[in-house]
Amino acid sequence: MTVLASTALVTVPALAWGVGVSPATVDEAADPGEVIHVTKTVSTPEIPPKPDIVMLVDHTSSMATAIASVQAEMGNIISTVKASQPDAQFAVAEYCDPDEDPFDVLQDLTASDADALSAVSAITLCGGGDEPEAQLTGLWSIGDGGDAISFRPGSSRIVVWFGDAPGHDPSNAHTELDATTSLVGAQAQVLAFSVGIDRLDLTGQATRITAATGGTLVSGIPAGGVGAAILAGLQNLPAEVTAAPVCDTGLSVAFTPALPQVVPSGTDLVLDEAITVAGNAPQGSSLSCSVTFLVNGADAGPEFVQSVSVGVNDVTAPTVACGPGVNSDGTPVPGYRTAGFYRLVASDNLPGVTVTVSDTASSASFGPYPAGTYVKLTQAGGATPSAVPFAGAVPWQITLKGDALITATDAAGNTATATCTVPPKKK
Repeated sequence: MTVLASTALVTVPALAWGVGVSPATVDEAADPGEVIHVTKTVSTPEIPPKPDIVMLVDHTSSMATAIASVQAEMGNIISTVKASQPDAQFAVAEYCDPDEDPFDVLQDLTASDADALSAVSAITLCGGGDEPEAQLTGLWSIGDGGDAISFRPGSSRIVVWFGDAPGHDPSNAHTELDATTSLVGAQAQVLAFSVGIDRLDLTGQATRITAATGGTLVSGIPAGGVGAAILAGLQNLPAEVTAAPVCDTGLSVAFTPALPQVVPSGTDLVLDEAITVAGNAPQGSSLSCSVTFLVNGADAGPEFVQSVSVGVNDVTAPTVACGPGVNSDGTPVPGYRTAGFYRLVASDNLPGVTVTVSDTASSASFGPYPAGTYVKLTQAGGATPSAVPFAGAVPWQITLKGDALITATDAAGNTATATCTVPPKKK
């Protein structure tokens, strides 16, 4: 087995062979109470699994160049995202000013590239009036407060929000707290881009909202570079890695550093995995765990499922003794020690224990015999030690130079010994 010291949080570029968990299987043997340490690498995808991506755009007049950039790049955004996550879906929504068309959904989530492209192409400019806009209305509506977007169960919810001006607070009666609570309730990450005149975060709204939802804020984006910035941002989202182990009783797993951990998407998280066998785990059993690693709470696919199998070693020694024997007709022998009639008594916590008989005065050894075998032991100093068939209920007569050392050995190789006194051979 591999025994390692605990590791610190390490993130490196993703493995060349792709995403997933490595090693994907662990098959070891361990004693009760033992801890197996394995270096575990979780290679996160560039794009989170099963992404539901909502494009939320400020479509006021100052955003003309930025919107044109996104319209020009949207096809590339969709194809790049789907190359990584083929089940990605896109929605398109826009906001203006609280007094002028504050929020519209142009396209709910769709797997159709054509429908998503058509919706982005359909974005037109509105007036906007004063500088602050209605983003809080839009963000609240997208979250579970407004339920304006039909997020799929188990999806990675990402709101790509781009604009150039701060927001009214409240906006159509929805405060920043309302919007944040709604987004958190929907488990939606906000990826915000402050573009053009770069005043989206003038009041700190974008900083607070992205932080609260586990997203990011990118500022200072030239209006003509918004499309490329969005694609880069989608490939560098925070990826929260968690684990959901399902283990047999007697087996558990833990990680150092403790999960959850957040790394940039597309990088590796290196962990020390401690697989602990309980002290009372059934010896000789095989215990298993299935550990599913989730990315941003979403099922990332079979590549992120680890299988653990641990064979629990038998560490308990058998017991052994020289028991009273019987005659060949099966009747007990009074004074069995004097007569040399013994039973090779042995037991163990698991099946498979056998007994050997060794001569204390020579190197001779006989067996193995099944536990419970009846024998006739005879001592003859000048004879050659031997084991020959006897009669009836006593299958073996064993002649030794000295006494008999009996050794019980179980299936795992654990041993125990006892000594049987051997009477001299009668003349």
